[in-house]
Amino acid sequence: MIVKLGYVAMSMELQNASPSQTMTFAQFSRIKDREAGIRKLERIAISNIENCLRLLKHNAGNQIHFFRLSSRLIPLANHEELADWDYIQPLKESLKKVGEYLNAHPMRIDFHPDHFVVLNTPNKEILSNALKTLVMHRKLLLGMGIDTEHRCVLHAGGGYEDKEKALEQFIHNWGYIQPAIQKMIMLENDDTTFTVKETLYLCEKLGVPMVFDYHHHLANHEEENWQEDWERIINTWKHSPLVVKTHISSPRSENEYRAHADYVDPDMFLNFLTGIKGTIPEIHCMIEAKQKDAALFKLMEDLQGRTGIKILDGSSFEVI
Repeated sequence: MIVKLGYVAMSMELQNASPSQTMTFAQFSRIKDREAGIRKLERIAISNIENCLRLLKHNAGNQIHFFRLSSRLIPLANHEELADWDYIQPLKESLKKVGEYLNAHPMRIDFHPDHFVVLNTPNKEILSNALKTLVMHRKLLLGMGIDTEHRCVLHAGGGYEDKEKALEQFIHNWGYIQPAIQKMIMLENDDTTFTVKETLYLCEKLGVPMVFDYHHHLANHEEENWQEDWERIINTWKHSPLVVKTHISSPRSENEYRAHADYVDPDMFLNFLTGIKGTIPEIHCMIEAKQKDAALFKLMEDLQGRTGIKILDGSSFEVI
């Protein structure tokens, strides 16, 4: 089984390469000339996208084939006071450059929109804002020439004191979501509310791939055994053009079990891989550790010389 590692949004090694520079609405409001304020927002967004390109070059140089883009590339993109701003138009050239680079250096790219993107909300306004955010992600993907299918990981949402009802609300709301947005979505089990089985229920019902998060499962499993459901998880990917994806991270401490540690515990990771060995030919694992790419490099280092591990390149190995 081939394992490819990825990391999230920012590099600990590249200086001054943040893809998430921002401006608050309060700062924007202080700019007397609204047009000048919008131009400033556009300059920040272009700088963020240029930094994405720097990150992609850093990845290619280090043989990293899997990367999560920041969801904060365009500050105030969906703010109600800026509803008339066509934010994609001024970014077209920058996005095209990213697309051309990805064409020449193929990499799996996806997004994890922020936690306020909740699709099972009973509140129409919250749902409308969530959909606006997903539309923005779709525009970014299209601008970069990336196939939009299964590129946005979401949690199932809030429990609203009745999880069964909350799951049915998700299915109800799904009917209002345009197919182009539905097509982008993957769902992940979370660390406080929806377990593997509950997330699988939605994924199977709606034909959505499930991203298994091992750390979240350990924090929130209601006595479930994830291995019993692994075949079902794999099955949710059978119609996807992409390889099965999981999230990996380690608890910061026993007391702060849900928080992500700086690095990934290699033994915990290998314990998971041993449990799935032989079930699929390839898996992509997104590292959600505080030290970002440094955590990926350290994990690859920690796996050197381990029995049953054959290193393939800077971010990939084979479990044999």
